[in-house]
Amino acid sequence: MNPDPTWLPQGTVYGSLLNFQREYALWAPQMAEPPYKAPPQAPVLYVKTANTFAAHGASIAVPGEVEVGAALGLVVSDFELNRLKTLSGQAQAAMNKEVFECVLLADLNLPHASYYRPPIRFRNRDGFLGCGPASVPLTLGEIAALKLDVRVNGQLVQTVELSTLVRDAATLLADVGEFMTLQAGDVLMLGTDCLPDGTRPRAKAGDRIEISAPGFAPLVNTLVEEAAAAPGRPKQGAAPSGGSEDAAARSVGASAL
Repeated sequence: MNPDPTWLPQGTVYGSLLNFQREYALWAPQMAEPPYKAPPQAPVLYVKTANTFAAHGASIAVPGEVEVGAALGLVVSDFELNRLKTLSGQAQAAMNKEVFECVLLADLNLPHASYYRPPIRFRNRDGFLGCGPASVPLTLGEIAALKLDVRVNGQLVQTVELSTLVRDAATLLADVGEFMTLQAGDVLMLGTDCLPDGTRPRAKAGDRIEISAPGFAPLVNTLVEEAAAAPGRPKQGAAPSGGSEDAAARSVGASAL
């Protein structure tokens, strides 16, 4: 592995909601309530637009406190998702030998009450996706055993265990492939987990965020105070083109909660 601090995604980055057992269980009682009235049947996705990409080591401007979501991203190469459907009929031992390029990601969001349909200004501000210094090839078995550590100013604040995914990497890829086609260069995040109380770790300007996992070079970003906009100029980190402060974040595959 040769870390390249300038590595950034070459395609679209998709995030996955409700893909950790703890958070799914916390939300399960509300899934039968209006307007959804049933649990989602397909993966619930959102998009992190290109303006959010921040390289390892970059400073990220924030307007206040942010939530930190540690994620493992699968970097899509020229493979057919149908291959995964074939694998699903094979022995688990055979499936666990399949190799995927993986990258550490720090998915930042502004705290908000409506987590599952937030305005894009909460998720897609400039620099709100820290991107690991390099991708690492891992087998499905290695992904399932991986643990991501989140540190703020050197203090461990969360450990994310990928053994607790609702859909493992192969299942998530296959299920996403049922309703959309991923392209080479796209990145599919396996999801971010919450803390036992349902919240996520938080950080603010001046804090140093580090996401680490065995076999990966750590992903480090420092948060800085967002500069005030000059009169007549848009504020840094505003919603990307085509969005607005009242627009809902894009979700794909199933209605978000």
